[in-house]
Amino acid sequence: MKGDRQAIQQLNKNLGLLLVTINQYFLHARILKNWGLEEMGEHFYKSSIVEMKQADAIIERVLFLEGLPNLQELGKLLIGETPEEIIKCDLAKEQEKHLALIEAIKVCEQQEDYVSRLLLEQQKDVNEERIDWLETQLEHIENLGLANYLQLGTLED
Repeated sequence: MKGDRQAIQQLNKNLGLLLVTINQYFLHARILKNWGLEEMGEHFYKSSIVEMKQADAIIERVLFLEGLPNLQELGKLLIGETPEEIIKCDLAKEQEKHLALIEAIKVCEQQEDYVSRLLLEQQKDVNEERIDWLETQLEHIENLGLANYLQLGTLED
């Protein structure tokens, strides 16, 4: 099925953001594990896997639309040097993805590509949950202090 060029461009833009986020989450997971923050690292590792599955769904959709998935145009990774910076960097990347998803959903709606729109809406739901989780972690750090937050050792999903 030949897809709309604008919809494919938007899918590829979101694919690129997902690919950056996969790598960012994965690296943050390994950094946290190296620091002895295994539980926090595991949470970010699982997030990278979720992002990978979302990227896979976009790749399959672009191929179905007879487009070429663009895995080459990658943005910049935002790498934190402390646990708090890691959370802030990931929040910034998720907020960037959120804006791109909103734009892509509008374009798919205008181009009457409702299947792509639905795929992107589902990803936006996951994105919003992750933004909420990251903001909550930053609130915990602000309320408890970083040392107490890290000592709790449990992350709320």
